[in-house]
Amino acid sequence: MAQDLIHDPDAGIERLLEIMRRLRDPDTGCPWDIEQDFGSIAPYTIEEAYEVADAIARGDWAELEGELGDLLLQSVYHTQMGAEAGHFTFQSVVRNISDKMVARHPHVFGDDSRDKSAEQQTADWEAIKARERAGKAQKGALDGVAVGLPALLRAYKLQKRAARVGFDWPDTGEVIAKIAEEAAELVEARDTLGQDEMEEEFGDLMFVMANLGRHLGLDPEAALRAANAKFTRRFAGVEAQLAAAGKRPEDSTLEEMDALWDAVKAQERKTAP
Repeated sequence: MAQDLIHDPDAGIERLLEIMRRLRDPDTGCPWDIEQDFGSIAPYTIEEAYEVADAIARGDWAELEGELGDLLLQSVYHTQMGAEAGHFTFQSVVRNISDKMVARHPHVFGDDSRDKSAEQQTADWEAIKARERAGKAQKGALDGVAVGLPALLRAYKLQKRAARVGFDWPDTGEVIAKIAEEAAELVEARDTLGQDEMEEEFGDLMFVMANLGRHLGLDPEAALRAANAKFTRRFAGVEAQLAAAGKRPEDSTLEEMDALWDAVKAQERKTAP
């Protein structure tokens, strides 16, 4: 019985699928869940993916278990809505990704040799994906780069796609020169133009910075996450030092906080392995 399935802790994915089906039941389900659609759930899906990444970054494996469950629930939520609308089912989604993984790994599941470098396997992977895009009638080199990606990550992927067809600077020197050019244009926009022009030039500068990261073999999204973490850690150190003196940031001068910032930074460097 469905009720037994819902309360069976060992029933696995079938239990979760039945729970979601019941939550979405138009007669007996949860009013909030019944009202949701793909668009309203999508932000939660993105949020859960970030929470998975956060747990990994902190090495919190107990929390990661829970966050992976939350992310799995998002897939189940979308597939339940897809089934209700007649678009797809959980099983068809599983079949689709399984077929894709088998097709994209002929060196594991087929007759191709595994005696390849990681670089060659990456090139083969990209060639397979290019054939898949052609089968989907995606004609342009940039087709299929998701619009909903974080802007910095999407910039990186757009540039990577363009580079595959030869639209790229040959070395980092030219990218750095372009950064200087874009920075000068941003200053000009600040001094002589309006807010819209300033925003455009700022976006151009960020776009080229992402390209520099790609040329240096760096993931700009990961680099910025690391910078965010460093800023958070150091500012917390400033707050701790102020608290030890009975003060808060809003009660302190910029000069005082700058001095504490430098002290925190120096201490970090001293204790770094």
